[in-house]
Amino acid sequence: MLNTLSGRFLILTVIFVMLAEVFIFVPSVARFREDYLLTALERAQIASLAVEATDMISPDLERELLKNAGVFNVVLQRDDMRQLALSSPIPTPIAATYDMRDPGDIRLIRDALATLWDSEPRIIRVLGSPVQGAGMLIEITMMQMPLRTAMLEYGLNVLYLSAIISAITALLLFLAVQAFLVRPIKGVIRHMQNYADAPEDARRIIEPSAGVRELRDAEDALQMLQTQLTSALRQKDRLAQLGGAVAKVSHDLRNILTSAQLFTDRIEGSDDPLVKRMAPKLVNSITRAVHLCESTLAFGRADEPAPRLTRVNLARIVAEVVESERLAAGDYPLSFAEDIPATMVLRADDEQIFRVLSNLVRNARQAIMATGDPGEICLRGEEDDTTWRIVISDTGPGLPSKARDHLFQPFQGGVRKGGAGLGLVISGDLIRGHGGRLTLQDTDATGTIFVITLPKADFALAPAAA
Repeated sequence: MLNTLSGRFLILTVIFVMLAEVFIFVPSVARFREDYLLTALERAQIASLAVEATDMISPDLERELLKNAGVFNVVLQRDDMRQLALSSPIPTPIAATYDMRDPGDIRLIRDALATLWDSEPRIIRVLGSPVQGAGMLIEITMMQMPLRTAMLEYGLNVLYLSAIISAITALLLFLAVQAFLVRPIKGVIRHMQNYADAPEDARRIIEPSAGVRELRDAEDALQMLQTQLTSALRQKDRLAQLGGAVAKVSHDLRNILTSAQLFTDRIEGSDDPLVKRMAPKLVNSITRAVHLCESTLAFGRADEPAPRLTRVNLARIVAEVVESERLAAGDYPLSFAEDIPATMVLRADDEQIFRVLSNLVRNARQAIMATGDPGEICLRGEEDDTTWRIVISDTGPGLPSKARDHLFQPFQGGVRKGGAGLGLVISGDLIRGHGGRLTLQDTDATGTIFVITLPKADFALAPAAA
């Protein structure tokens, strides 16, 4: 019970109601004591009227009047004279005097608490103003114990009433919490458990229906989370299926390219000067395609193979990439600039660096050609004591916002219509395999700049800031 939300609300309600009753109890007991003493003064004044009506009263009648009034003595003051209207022996000395003529609230509460705390049979004197203007002062002496007994009975009645009010309030709050909080929360839990059984089933996504705003916000957030998770699971499933299909295609394509590689050996023996110049490039392209198919098959089994680090001349690789893209551009007014120091040698995987640069330059070429305007692609190499940097810049139209938001996410960061957006994902993975990073430095309507940073030492660079 204590571990449930409604049970804790129930207990807290009882506690808070009882605390509220305590704050009400003390002033009400003080007011009850004031009324009790004022009533005793009125009874004593009425008893004194019998004395004024006759000159002499018998001792028995005087004792009867004092007993009915509940006092020992009654003193009246008119003008400047004090008159002992009724009297009887006082068993003990007077212990305290209370003036009921316009007392303050704090004083009433203090005297009431003192009366409740004092359990001794004491005699008290009470001063007050006579009713109906029948004098200036009335004074009585009386036992304090009957007053204390009456106050205790009144306090117990208040306590019983408070307990009943607390129980009713707690029950109503318990039912309200069950209806407005606990039941909707249990409904959300049932939805979560149902969704967990089959998260790929979109029919199990929660439909927000809570009337309480906070619970409705929680349901909205849960719906968004479940929708994103279901979408991610579907995409993961499609990627797994696509990976299987790509692996099969790569397997067959590798066999075809291997056969084509054998044919190129014959072509290399041709006497045609153009064939002699183009044949090595064709052989290199087919060799790279075979390696790519083998890497794809390896990726389907585990991950991109680790780079085989060797001493690589960057200028040679850039020249091969640029020449391939020049052929692809044909007669389009697109220029290529190579600013690579001839002595700049990287410690990297030759094939993987070629793939990265080829992906980036190809993306830039396709973006520029899609605009129909002339353009330029520039590759620049830099180095310092700790890193090598390769800067690829173009004068294209820049990346659209969707591509920037999902730059390195497969099937989401594509720029061309129909593109899969895998080029940058693969390039980023390959560069990270070298311990480096691929970052988008800038992109706007005047062009795009990508930067490849590779470490010279055997350590990985920190990831680029988002």
